[in-house]
Amino acid sequence: MEKLLIVDDDKGIQKQLKWSLSDYDAVLAGDRESAIAAVRRHEPKVVTLDLGLPPDETNASEGLAALQEILVIAPHTKVIVITGNDDRNNALTAIAAGAYDFYQKPVDTEVINVIVSRAFSVAAIEEENRKMRAVAGSDIGIIGNSESIDRLRMMVKRIAPTAITALLLGESGTGKEVTANAVHLASDRKNKPFVAINCASIPETLLESELFGFEKGAFTGAHRATKGKIECAEGGTLFLDEIGDMPYSLQAKLLRFLQEKRIERLGGRQEIAVDVRVVCATNQNLEEMVADKTFREDLFYRVSEITLNIPPLRDRDEDVIILAQYFLQHYASEYKRNVKSFSEDALSAIKDHRWPGNIRELQNKVKSSVIMTTGRQVTALDLGFFDHQEKSFELSLNLRTVRERAESIAIQKAYALADGNMSKTSELLGVTRPTLYSLIEKYELTIND
Repeated sequence: MEKLLIVDDDKGIQKQLKWSLSDYDAVLAGDRESAIAAVRRHEPKVVTLDLGLPPDETNASEGLAALQEILVIAPHTKVIVITGNDDRNNALTAIAAGAYDFYQKPVDTEVINVIVSRAFSVAAIEEENRKMRAVAGSDIGIIGNSESIDRLRMMVKRIAPTAITALLLGESGTGKEVTANAVHLASDRKNKPFVAINCASIPETLLESELFGFEKGAFTGAHRATKGKIECAEGGTLFLDEIGDMPYSLQAKLLRFLQEKRIERLGGRQEIAVDVRVVCATNQNLEEMVADKTFREDLFYRVSEITLNIPPLRDRDEDVIILAQYFLQHYASEYKRNVKSFSEDALSAIKDHRWPGNIRELQNKVKSSVIMTTGRQVTALDLGFFDHQEKSFELSLNLRTVRERAESIAIQKAYALADGNMSKTSELLGVTRPTLYSLIEKYELTIND
């Protein structure tokens, strides 16, 4: 049970509050000193505080002092001050000083339970929001709380201040570019350019000029001198994604750049000094490619001065829910949709899925679900988990629940098939428009006619 601290010098009131608030693990204190000790020891999320504490029971000075001290020690604690009927001014003073709410004696079991329950709910929501902000608002942008991601963040911050070349290994969609950008953001180069290039997406004949640039007249169509990606990243970080796909013929020139920090543009005669931090990534096994003579051994050792392994999403425990909630909030804001959360079946489906496409797959599913959902919650069906939706039906024996869920899903599917046209939606469902609107209101579905 949640810890609840009850601070009151009246033993009778203590017992009455403990009995009234039996859903919580109540800790009792009779004065400011014992209250502060209890806050330090038990770290309660909610405190009920009588302002009339000894040695100044007739005034509120000791209670207000206790309030201030509690909020200094634990600023997120919800403090509910309890006062007498004629002590409203002191209650308002306490609210101004940071108390969550106040309650006037005598104790009413139902009322005090509502106030305390609400305080715990607010405390839980605020704690979750702080966690989300701490993760999603991370200064280097790596989202997650799992041990593997904590280790990755630690390694990123350790190597960031150095000039060492890092090799990022991981499956497709695990966030290699995000990690490379994290190295950039954690370094003293963060105010300089971060330039990314995918070696697999550019034809072999163009990759050299794309990386190193070219001089005027270097080839047909080269009407003016142009900087390459390496020069564009001057002072900052160059991210070479899918370096395993770099042509063998170009690897020697890349190695020379990494060793000398100098380049020559295509068709040029002059060496250009560059100050660029390089981070590489691949989902291939470079050691096997070295053995097969498709990747230079000397370049392999040069780009892998330190190697960071990025775990797949299926091995990141609770991170999948944190990421899903982050993407939900992001896309709900971007597309101005009134979507607040995931339904229970959606959360269950997210946890059960293996995510072969990793974070990219999760991001795409959440993005499309925010666009497609017609309710305030994203369901398993919205995410495309049809099998899981059918399974949840089988597990429910409550006919009313099954009927309501089935009708909600049918309305959502028909609305999507009708491209948002309410007349067509009602025709597909075989009901009148007034009946359709009535069902939408009944199930609190968000539909824009």
